[in-house]
Amino acid sequence: MTIVDSFPHAVREVPHLWITLADGCRLAARLWLPEGAEVHPVPAILEYLPYRKRDGTAVRDQLTHPYLAGHGYACLRVDMRGNGDSDGLMADEYAVQEQDDALEVIDWLERQPWCTGRVAMMGISWGGFNGLQVAARGPTALRAVVTLCSTDDRYGDDIHYKGGCLLNENLGWGTTMLSYSSRPPDPLLYGEGWRAAWLERLEKMPFLPALWLDHQHRDAYWRHGSITEDYGAIQAAVLAVGGWGDAYRNAIPRLLAGLETPCRAIIGPWVHKYPHFAVPEPAGGFLQEALRWFDRWLKDIDTGVEADPPLRAYLMDGVRPRTFYESRAGRWLGGMPGAGDHRYHLGPGRLLDKPGADATLTVRSPQTVGSRGGEYCAIWLGPDWPGDQREDDGRSLCFDGAPLAAPIDILGAPRVCLDVEVDRPQALLAARLCHLHPDGASTRITYGVLNLCHRDGHGEPMPLEPGRRYRIALQMDDIGYRVPAGHRLRLALSTSYWPLLWPSAAPTQVIVHTASASLDVPRAGPEWRPADMPPAETAPPLELHELRAPEHRREVRVDLADGAEVTTLLDDFGAYRHADHGLVTGSRARERYRIQPDDPLSARAECHWTQTLARGDWNVRTEAHTSLTADGERFYLEGRLEAFEDETPVHEQTWRRQIPRKFV
Repeated sequence: MTIVDSFPHAVREVPHLWITLADGCRLAARLWLPEGAEVHPVPAILEYLPYRKRDGTAVRDQLTHPYLAGHGYACLRVDMRGNGDSDGLMADEYAVQEQDDALEVIDWLERQPWCTGRVAMMGISWGGFNGLQVAARGPTALRAVVTLCSTDDRYGDDIHYKGGCLLNENLGWGTTMLSYSSRPPDPLLYGEGWRAAWLERLEKMPFLPALWLDHQHRDAYWRHGSITEDYGAIQAAVLAVGGWGDAYRNAIPRLLAGLETPCRAIIGPWVHKYPHFAVPEPAGGFLQEALRWFDRWLKDIDTGVEADPPLRAYLMDGVRPRTFYESRAGRWLGGMPGAGDHRYHLGPGRLLDKPGADATLTVRSPQTVGSRGGEYCAIWLGPDWPGDQREDDGRSLCFDGAPLAAPIDILGAPRVCLDVEVDRPQALLAARLCHLHPDGASTRITYGVLNLCHRDGHGEPMPLEPGRRYRIALQMDDIGYRVPAGHRLRLALSTSYWPLLWPSAAPTQVIVHTASASLDVPRAGPEWRPADMPPAETAPPLELHELRAPEHRREVRVDLADGAEVTTLLDDFGAYRHADHGLVTGSRARERYRIQPDDPLSARAECHWTQTLARGDWNVRTEAHTSLTADGERFYLEGRLEAFEDETPVHEQTWRRQIPRKFV
């Protein structure tokens, strides 16, 4: 990563300004403006988030927005209503109100004397989602979107459900947002009304995990904000960026295939971070690529982006399993997703190049399969990657290929097709494609899951009839991965995947008929050509003073009293003083997942977040707690939010919900 401290334009920063909406709500914003823009107007780039411009995203904002502003763009970073230093209340993620507010901000930008009237949206995760969603609302000023680590399908490809299965991330991220949104505005910016605004925010805080758990299949709630419903609504040019270590990479091939507007894409080896400071290395020159995109669609400069391959993808070299990678060797390729598959057939314990004799195989996994699966979405830069899969493999139904005579380059989404029978009305199936090393080590290449009640779609799940034979197709996540010669592929099937997924209500058995079973593995053929990605550049970093070092830890242990497996995660983000305004910030997250191998109803998930803010004699703290359990009929969801000022309690709220299970 190269730090650039000299740009074509000098940059003036406005640390705080108010944008007043039609209903009187004020949104807090931070602006970076090229010098002279009032005389020579420039296009504007909007990043619109609930994550606190003052401190929450300040580090990455400083690496990013001054760079773009220094190349001739007005960069506006806005806190959504109900978050950070903004007024108002936030009821839910991706709500109509959120989009309406964004449209007003774009209109405000279009009318500023320093703006040419052309606007782009840029953002990662939440900001990547709403960039696409706002574009689908059709504002004429919005000419371009750069969306990173985002999705086009809120039900099928977000942090709530996967393959119709309930993700524990639904509870985890719901707790995170409860904690994030519980923090007050900065009194130095907001003024005397900060405390009243904070208390109102706390008292009217939504309990998002329950709201999301109320919608267990793909209904109108999830269709809202899912641009897959109508790709044609987007008229802005879209650059989609992701990483193989991120949970959202599957959206990129769909965007390339579905959007009618100009679209290009980049997928690197990265986790859920902006590529110019992401891991694993090599970090990518995201800012240079974003400038090429903005210059073309906001300034009408021919930057050659239309001649770029539809997708530039980093093909990672196969490696031994580790729970964290600082770097990944590989090479960049350019092409279009949808290359030909190599079909394997399934035989007892084997992946075959030709169909074999029919066999009937059974899998009935212990509930602890998945303990080596890592985090659903690697984001906090801790030990979040899947580790050695041998323990999970040993508790699964496995099919191994022969040692490879030559390397194979996997690029795309592997797909499993099976004829199955089940012994329960509800069951799930998890499929993992692994790289089997000569000494037996097993690296997870990719995986997929399917709630078998969703076999015909996520809109209207149907119970299974025990003993009946069903044809199912299970698609795994997209990946770019080279398996070396002499190594083997392994397909592993299991009926549980904890703690990523909430388990079925009862232990289930799945029978697989091998004669009609297949695994399709997409290969990167000769149509994929070598491609280039510039090295990363950033603006100079923000000055912070570390007061408590960060720590990230993941532990899996067995409780010898009852045999339960307990997974514990600690993400301590440390404490820092911001040099420019003196705010001291700190946060810690803890998660705990417990289950007994033979009892899915023993499953319990717990999350706890602590947030602290201080300056001089002023200090506040919030504590957010949640837990989830279930019986065969209902989920039992609890939450508690506490807030303290100078260690004096100022607010406490408790939620308790019982939510019927609906084929989950």
